[in-house]
Order: sequence, then C-alpha cells, then structure tokens
Amino acid sequence: MARELTEKQQKFLTILFDEAGGDVVSAKKLAGYSETYSTTDVVKSLKEEILDATQSFMARNAPKAAMAMVGGLYDPTELGIKDKMLAAKELLDRTGLVKTAEDFGIQGELPSHPELLDWLALEFIRSGWDTKHMYSLLLNSATYRQTSHAGKAAYRNDPENRLLARGPRMRLDAEEIRDSCLASSGLLVNQLGGKSVYPYQPKGLWMELNNRPGYSKEYQQGKGNDLYRRSIYTFWKRTVPSPMLKTFDAPEREFCTTRRSRTNTPLQALALLNGPQFVEAARRLAERMLSKGGQTLNERITYGFRLVTARVPVQSELTLLRSSYTENLKLFEINQSTAHKLLKVGDSPYNTRLNISKLAAMTSVARLLLNLNETVTKG
Repeated sequence: MARELTEKQQKFLTILFDEAGGDVVSAKKLAGYSETYSTTDVVKSLKEEILDATQSFMARNAPKAAMAMVGGLYDPTELGIKDKMLAAKELLDRTGLVKTAEDFGIQGELPSHPELLDWLALEFIRSGWDTKHMYSLLLNSATYRQTSHAGKAAYRNDPENRLLARGPRMRLDAEEIRDSCLASSGLLVNQLGGKSVYPYQPKGLWMELNNRPGYSKEYQQGKGNDLYRRSIYTFWKRTVPSPMLKTFDAPEREFCTTRRSRTNTPLQALALLNGPQFVEAARRLAERMLSKGGQTLNERITYGFRLVTARVPVQSELTLLRSSYTENLKLFEINQSTAHKLLKVGDSPYNTRLNISKLAAMTSVARLLLNLNETVTKG
C-alpha cells in the first residue's frame, strides 16, 4: 500500500524527470524545499519512490537496459539519475542490425533487418571483400548521416531505435577523443605507418610493473611529431595501458572486445582539463583563435567554437565564454608567472609573438571548449 506523501514530496517526484531532467538538486529547489534541508535527506525520505519512478521512466525509454541500470541505482545521489539514464540511452542507441554482435549463434538475437543484412553481405562479396568500399557505403548512407535529434513520439514509438529512424548519440571512443582534440588544435600529425610512438604518460608508471628482459623499466616518452600522431600508433602494453585511453574505456586488449563500455565519470572531465596532451592542445587551439579567428573577441571565440563543435555558439554560450576570458585575463595580467607556467605545458613551444596574458586567458577558454560534452559526443 502506497504511503502518504507531503505536498513537497509529491511535487518533487512529479517534476524530477520532466522539468528537472533527473537532477535531484534541481528538483529539490523547484519543489520548494528550503536550502537548510539537504538533498541527501530528501532522497533518503523518498528512496523507494525515486527507484520506482526511475524504473518506470527507464522502462518507457530504455526497456532492455532499465533493470540493469536500476540495479546499480543503490544511491541516486552517487552519480545522478540523469547520468545513468543517459548511459542507458547511449547503450541502446548504438545497437546495430544484430544486437548480440558477440554471439551470432542460436543464443543470439535475430537481426532487426534481415533483408538489409543479406543485401550488405552480397554487396561485400560483389565488391571483392573490399572493406573500404563497405565503410564508404555505410558512412555515406542517409541512415548513418541522420541527426540524433528526434521528437518525443519517435522515442516513445521506438525507444530502442530498432527502426533506425534517428542517428545514434554516443560518446566518442578514447582514441577518437584524443585525435579530435589534436586535430582541432592543429597538432595532429597525419603521417601513415611507421613504428609505435610513446605519447605523454605520468612519470614512474612503468618502474614497478615493467620487469621483463629486453624491456626498459622507464617509459621513454617520444619527442616532436611522435607526440602528436594518431592514437592508433600508440605503443600498447597490456599490464600498463595508456592512462588517458583507459580513463575513456579503451579495452586492455587481453581478449577481443566487440562492444566497448562507455562510462561517465568525473575523472574523464579532469583528464580533459588537466592532462598535458589536452592542455597543450588547448594552448595551440588558443593560438589559432588569436592568430586566425578575427579581430574581435566574439569572432575569435566563435572561430574556436566552430573548430571544436562544427557549429556557431548561441548568444548565451558566447556570453559565458567571454566572461571566462575576461576574468582569466585579469588574473593572468596580475600574475604572469602563472600564465607562463600554463603555457609551458607540453613539448611544443608557445608563440612568443602573442601577448602572454591574452594567450593564457584564451587557453583557459579553449580548455573549456575541449571539455564540452558536445566535443566528445557523436550525434
């Protein structure tokens, strides 16, 4: 039997998934709770109701992932209900023609479009088993190039996107995130082939774990262009994988992985903000913004925003980025040693012809751009 709830509790549950988008902090404020009443207390008092509401919401929007996701929802404040729902949606949106790509046997699911799958198989044979032809065919198809933006009816009628009526929305793979940031900054080296390279890695990481004969116990970091080559050329040691790539769920390669996991953790945001590869990329992006972006601050920020997201910022975004630049410029003009320290991150030298305070302030803006959810997300 359902227990009686107060007016504020009922309002909290009503707006949690609509107006608040699954954010318990926002729902608490909108429901009229006082600031002295902690969010934790609100959640504890409504734990069962929140779990029921979450299960109901996800059953409507992500039926196959709902129980698995709700099973991990022991404490709704730990990562946030919204983050877990987005993870479930991503999981479903990136399903292919056959959901169980790791099992094509009798235990696996049947394809959603068997005739299309047959046609693709015959086309693969007709092309002489040309994988590049198949990639081109798929990536240039109208289905693949669809936007992920769809109305509520589309999600209600086909929550798993089995009809392929919209494009998938998912976070980029680890290698793609690094390469896209290097490309936006102008650092990416497009050289093909050659030996493995050794990009930035924390000092001392190999010392205790690398004791095989013939291997150096110290990580020999690359220099010059080797630091900026595509991630596919990164030397991979299974016992000591690249920390940056591992943070973004790159598999350890000890066994075949048909579908990567995609997590959403604070550590990923910290890596994008503070990792030397990304700080250096942000600085080089800032140099492009100051040198090629135009004469006004709005033009320069818009130029960098387009390089990273492939669209023009809306006025509210532009205002926030302008504010960030202005505040940081004041700080770096007062303390230029801090600006110099920021600009020295990375192997490549900074452009000494540019004003050091302005470059450091624009680097701070570029760090924000590289950390946007839109920057690391497809769709």
